[in-house]
This record gives sequence, C-alpha cells and structure tokens, in this order.
Amino acid sequence: MRVGIGLPNTTPGAGGALLTEWARRAEAGPFSTLAVLDRLVYESIEPFTALAAAAAVTERIRLATMIAIGPLRSTAMLAKQVDSVQAISGNRLTLGLAIGAREDDYTAAQTDPSTRGRRLSEQLAHLRGRDSGQRLLVGGAGGPALERMARYSDGYAHGGGPPRAFASAATRAQAAWRDLGRPGRPLLWGQAYFALGEPERGTDYLRDYYAFTGPFAERIAAANLTTASAVADLVRGYRDAGCDELILLPTVSDVDEVDRLREVLG
Repeated sequence: MRVGIGLPNTTPGAGGALLTEWARRAEAGPFSTLAVLDRLVYESIEPFTALAAAAAVTERIRLATMIAIGPLRSTAMLAKQVDSVQAISGNRLTLGLAIGAREDDYTAAQTDPSTRGRRLSEQLAHLRGRDSGQRLLVGGAGGPALERMARYSDGYAHGGGPPRAFASAATRAQAAWRDLGRPGRPLLWGQAYFALGEPERGTDYLRDYYAFTGPFAERIAAANLTTASAVADLVRGYRDAGCDELILLPTVSDVDEVDRLREVLG
C-alpha cells in the first residue's frame, strides 16, 4: 500500500509559501502522492490551483484530487483545469471526482444540486472519451456513485472512517465493478485526517469544516489521528483491508507536520 499526504489547502492560514514548502518536503518521500480537498463556500485555496503550485516545485511525487466536486464546474472548465495541471506536472495527476454534500457550494456556483449526479456522469464520460490516459477515481457511498465509478473510472475513492468501514465500501465497489463486467478490480483509495502537532487545533478545524453535517462532525473530529500509534494502527488496518493508496490529510497549517508524519511512517 502506498501512503500519500494531503496539501493543507483548506486548513486555516494556508497560503502559497506554505503549500510550496510543504510540497518540497513531501517530494523527499516516503509519500507517494500530494492530494487536495475541494470546497467553494469555505476559506480555502482552489484545489487545481494548489496542485499547480505543488507541481511547479516537485518532479517525483504524484498529485491527486481527493476529491474535486465536478459539477461545481462546467465540463469544459473542469477539463481545462485538469489539462493545465497535467501539463505543469508532466502527467502526474490522478483525478478523483464526486458530487459533494454541501448545497451552499451549489448555490454559490449557481448550479442546481438536483442535477449533480447526472452532470457528474456526463463529465466522467467526457473525460474518459478523450482517450488521454487520465487516471480517474470516483467517490461516494450510494448505489449511483458506485455505478458511476464502475462505468467510467479506474477506481474508488473512499470518504474516510475506520478500516472496517473502508473494507465494507471496498467490497461494494468491487461488486459494482463485477456487475458491469469490468476485468480485474478497481483501484481502492482511502483517506484519514491527522494532526501530530497541536492536535486540539486540528480537531477544532474538523468540527468547523464538517459543521454542516450536524452532530456527525464530532465523530469525524474524534477520528483525527493525533499520535504516532494511532497513525501506525490505521495504516496497518487499511493495508490489511486491501487499500491500494491511503491519503493522510493534515488538519493544521504547520509544515513541520510533513516531517512528523515522515518519522512515523519511517
């Protein structure tokens, strides 16, 4: 199993200097990928912009959206953003897409959320039809999301949780893959949050970031990995559950988190 690290493009106080230094340190390894989150109505750096900045100061490490909310963008704009990051990075981008869960993002984008599933399917069909070799992942937990994943993508991006939750979702993803007659199996990506320094600040960020989920935000915040043993246990659990790539997303804007996580992973 490969382990990647998130870029802090949604954490409080993130800016260009932090993102580029973070990327330079991550480039040294052992991380496989730099990944970003996507939110519109939240103080954050647009994900493709963040990846472009990271691409400009790295050569080895892969890049990923984990995930980008496709229907917030027109299909043409999404394709242009993807192509731009690929050009800057030398084709290092893995594109993860989903519909997102925040209606206020759709309001701000002046886009009807009731059509988001259909629009994402159209976007995936367009991206796949370009025959560009773009590696695609699809996120989401419901049947329509898994069907889109199996029909159009190369793999599944799980939304987070303990290893047993990932294992259950991976089983459903593989079943959807087989139902459409796809050979082999989908790529299986997972994610989790960490704060090895200033854990309380990281947990507060998660409460705020996921406030739109109501009481469920506390469960997400409680899962923040704040010790070396917690990180090691989760990595082991995801590896045993068959995860191909695990992205550990930061919850504090402190570049030394890259070095702390490196030490834990060895």
